[in-house]
Amino acid sequence: MAPRDPDPAALLRRLPSVDELLRRPVLEELAARTGRGVVLAAARAVLDRLRAEISLGAEFTDSSFDVEVLEGAVRDEAAHDTTFSLCAVINATGVVLHTNLGRAPIGAGALAHLAEAARGYSNLEYDLGAGQRGKRDVHTARLLARVLGAEAALVVNNNAAAVFLVLHALARGGEAIVSRGELIEIGDGFRIPDIMASSGATLREVGTTNRTHLADYEGAISSETRLMMSVHPSNFRIVGFAGRPSLAELVALGRRTGVPVYEDLGSGCLVDLAPYGLDEPTAQASLAAGADVITFSGDKLLGGPQAGIIAGRRAIVDRIRRNPVYRALRVDKLTIAAMEATLSAVLRGAPDEIPTLRMIRLGAAEIERRARAFSAAVAGRVPANELEIEVVPGHSVVGGGSTPDQHLPTYLVRLSTLRYSAGELEARLRQTGAGLTPVIARIENDRLVLDLRTVDPGEESALLEVLLAAIR
Repeated sequence: MAPRDPDPAALLRRLPSVDELLRRPVLEELAARTGRGVVLAAARAVLDRLRAEISLGAEFTDSSFDVEVLEGAVRDEAAHDTTFSLCAVINATGVVLHTNLGRAPIGAGALAHLAEAARGYSNLEYDLGAGQRGKRDVHTARLLARVLGAEAALVVNNNAAAVFLVLHALARGGEAIVSRGELIEIGDGFRIPDIMASSGATLREVGTTNRTHLADYEGAISSETRLMMSVHPSNFRIVGFAGRPSLAELVALGRRTGVPVYEDLGSGCLVDLAPYGLDEPTAQASLAAGADVITFSGDKLLGGPQAGIIAGRRAIVDRIRRNPVYRALRVDKLTIAAMEATLSAVLRGAPDEIPTLRMIRLGAAEIERRARAFSAAVAGRVPANELEIEVVPGHSVVGGGSTPDQHLPTYLVRLSTLRYSAGELEARLRQTGAGLTPVIARIENDRLVLDLRTVDPGEESALLEVLLAAIR
């Protein structure tokens, strides 16, 4: 039913004032619980939105101006303002390092150490033995030295920061030699040439897109050369008629010419994953080959928090640490705590304490067993004529810019309903009701598929409830 007087001025006069709304008992009680400022802002937002709609000639019903309706709108607005936007989701995509879902989940041990460090004060920059100020990077440096076999190491806030800092500290004002086949984009528009330009280093390209020879590097070395940079193809592949010098060959050239060799590894694999079907060299191997400095991510194949690791010869790393930019890029106590615990698990030979490594190492037979048990649980609670569900072989991927074109064999729960299309069902899983955890799935061949490789067994009951709610 349209309001009796559609004149905009008359409609505006029907709106209560902010003060009138705030004096309503329901909103007074809400203000006592959430704070008057929150309710005040919500009331203003609701009324401002209505005024804007009136000025645009929108149609209204009489109930649009009922005070109870306006109270409800204010309550909803206040709830939206005070509800966390960042929330947990269940990753049923089979993409282990899903960039949009936060990449590597943190293990229980790392979470416990993080909580302990965050709960009160800590010796972040205090030397307990000497009773004086210390350095925050010592907590991770000692573990990185043990795990990597490095003389020294630093942790900054991500690998792009690590790349920038190395170039800024070692090549600013001079040239850094890079193969044209390695001038890549490392994510979200961050490209090696752009990072190099921002660092103050001059890019010296050598070779071609598909083939670069050692002689290309040797011919480019001049009095302006500060660094030879190698970008490992952990997040890209050039196949066919392609080739490039080995890291050992670059190191030998660097030793002859006195030019440091820097390798950006990207993914940062610290555990041999070849037995699980992934061809990814370890960071330890790069240092053993003689690289003067390496960088890699903390939240990819290492399985820790977002961070960038810089490791290598002490003289080089100390020079990087003294760079003023390091202070702007260093990490806080929470990242240090999570990284310390993750590195400890690697050092102790306990990869299953790291969720990323546990998921990668999970065998297809175990996933099949879980998938069939889950499918049976779903089928047991849904009429047979409402759901088609089956378990089929498929592939998981590591993701996160790591190990391109490499897949992990898995088993998928594939399902469809008469009531909803695959797209509608996928949307219902991620747009859950109150009290349910959003589920992120994928669609293949017009069927919704769930890959339990990336679903923790402790999440399966929650996944079941969300799926049942979405189907109904």
